Amino acid sequence: QVQLVESGGGLVQAGGSLRLSCAASGRLFSINAMGWYRQAPGSQRELVASITSGGSTNYADSVKGRFTISRDNAKNTVYLQMNNLKPEDTAVYYCKAGITILTIALVYDAWGQGTQVTVSS
Repeated sequence: QVQLVESGGGLVQAGGSLRLSCAASGRLFSINAMGWYRQAPGSQRELVASITSGGSTNYADSVKGRFTISRDNAKNTVYLQMNNLKPEDTAVYYCKAGITILTIALVYDAWGQGTQVTVSS
């Protein structure tokens, strides 16, 4: 079983910055695409940004130019640098990783537990 552990959330004023991290741990696995999603109260979970194993990125229109996703394959970690934060960015942020368990060729999506980001106006 692969676990994803997120960190870096918190309370910040509008215009500020936060950096989220998500580290994967386990045995005999590989990671495919990774991504960050968010869910605000009363709203559906939405994709914020994703990155392939080769480094290609994709962003939601609402965060383009403000957020940057990156990954360190040696550390099995994905990051989300969030700049110029706005109150509407307030949500629980979740990390997702496409996992392949090498010994049994099992492929599935793993999710982190979520980290709260609150942006005050």
